[in-house]
Amino acid sequence: MTSFGMRMLRAAWLHADTYEEVEADRSSIWQAALVVAGACTAIGLARYVQSSGAGIPANPLVLQVALSIAEPLVLWVGGSAFVFMVGATFFRGPETETDFAEVLRTTGFAFTPALLRIFAIIPPPALGLGIDLVARAWVFVAFVVAVRQALDFSTARAIGTFGFAALLLWLMLWGLSVVPLPF
Repeated sequence: MTSFGMRMLRAAWLHADTYEEVEADRSSIWQAALVVAGACTAIGLARYVQSSGAGIPANPLVLQVALSIAEPLVLWVGGSAFVFMVGATFFRGPETETDFAEVLRTTGFAFTPALLRIFAIIPPPALGLGIDLVARAWVFVAFVVAVRQALDFSTARAIGTFGFAALLLWLMLWGLSVVPLPF
């Protein structure tokens, strides 16, 4: 068993055996949650620094930072739930044997590259944006690897599962955003 830091590094480098190790280690759920919490913190700090320098008033700034902090958590839990539902039912293969906790553990470690999003504050803004986009893309690729390993899929099936789950999550969040408030 490897150390937490080494697991993060190997997960960021997309080592399939690390995702398999995390999948099998039931106690690694706390480590996965810590990775996501670190991503939340990195993104929240970057948003705060970027927005406070732009002269945004306090109330919208607090909302922007709060939404930025919530983004990885929502993507982790919601995305993992949809990946599990889609992958364990519709795209299930003969070798697929998993549970929701395994998907959560592997996808949690897929957020390791999101820690780089703290560097989105580096000037000039184009460089910060580039770093942010690369980190986001890296997380998506890591998420596909995590799905592939958690569900024992081919890469093509993992990409399809990820895409369909992302669409379902987006539709759910969009639907919640347009629902009229009850008051």
